Amino acid sequence: MRLGRLLAVARKEVLHIRRDPRSLGMAFAIPMLLLFLYGYALTLDVNNLRTIVYDQDRTATSRDFLARFTESRYFTVVAEARSYAAVGQALDGGGAQVGLVVPRHFARDLERGRRVAVQALLDGSDANTATLALAYLEGITSRYSTRLAVERAGMARRDAPVEARLRVWYNPELQSRNYIVPGLIAVIMMVIAALLTSLTVAREWEQGTMEQLVATPIRVPELVLGKLLPYFGIGLVDIALAALVGTLVFGVPFRGSPALLLGLSLIFLLGAMTLGILISIKARSQVLASQVALTVTFLPAFLLSGFVFDIGNLPGWLQAITYVVPARYFVTILKGIFLKGVGLRTLAPEAGFLALFALLVTLAANRSFRKSLE
Repeated sequence: MRLGRLLAVARKEVLHIRRDPRSLGMAFAIPMLLLFLYGYALTLDVNNLRTIVYDQDRTATSRDFLARFTESRYFTVVAEARSYAAVGQALDGGGAQVGLVVPRHFARDLERGRRVAVQALLDGSDANTATLALAYLEGITSRYSTRLAVERAGMARRDAPVEARLRVWYNPELQSRNYIVPGLIAVIMMVIAALLTSLTVAREWEQGTMEQLVATPIRVPELVLGKLLPYFGIGLVDIALAALVGTLVFGVPFRGSPALLLGLSLIFLLGAMTLGILISIKARSQVLASQVALTVTFLPAFLLSGFVFDIGNLPGWLQAITYVVPARYFVTILKGIFLKGVGLRTLAPEAGFLALFALLVTLAANRSFRKSLE
């Protein structure tokens, strides 16, 4: 491999990029647009659940109990029902997501030490929201019940026999944005990197310049690497911009090493961009290459990388497929660097899988390209 020939191919590709500002705009504008769009729109947090209350007891005790819900950020009372049927109507019409029904004699039964059942009705048409709402309801009710038990036993809170002290590491506020944004960076860069390079070789065929390249003494590895080099710079700038937006705009903590992020991003970009080159070699058409690149990168990266859905919850055969999805490893790397601040020793398995993927795709691209016009 000769450096002069490699740099000549890279310079030729830079000229293509300069003559096509639309591609350059796509390389920088689309990742930022997608990051802002999904970063603000995609959230798994559930706050301000629309709640309708039916208080049949109407005592100071029942109002104190309901205040535990309204004072939290999870529930917002939108109406007070006068009948049980009104609660059902509010849930049916979508005016409320949660209904709380406090029975008659709530205060009296508590005073007598009886067990009181408070009914909570949830709209299960959105299973994720209903599951989280159920957890919030159980938590608030459990704390209220524990406080009553401690007071009835005549003990101070600090004298309770068991006290749970919970601590959440890496994301103590449990903000979904903190783990969505790093995952978004991996998904977006997987798609953009493959899309950009999927047009390179196909463009040579469509413009009729492949004949000139075939006639030169340039070797296939020099051609492939030369076409990749300009896009490496674009990819690194995109990742740097995405990291800055994530930390400065969305407030995601960055606890790891920027140098480690740079190094592992290079390995990831090599695999993703070489995949685009491989698609371009096989397709020989810019339209077809871009469609194939979008299909084989976006759907696997979005659905099978652990970005949105936990891989452990997938069927066994789908879990096996995730091992060949490079975005899976880059999502883990970004979350580890951003949120946990871990080093290469912890992320070595993921880095190794990315390097293996890049090696295999590079070998496939070199073997697929033939210096002939057939």
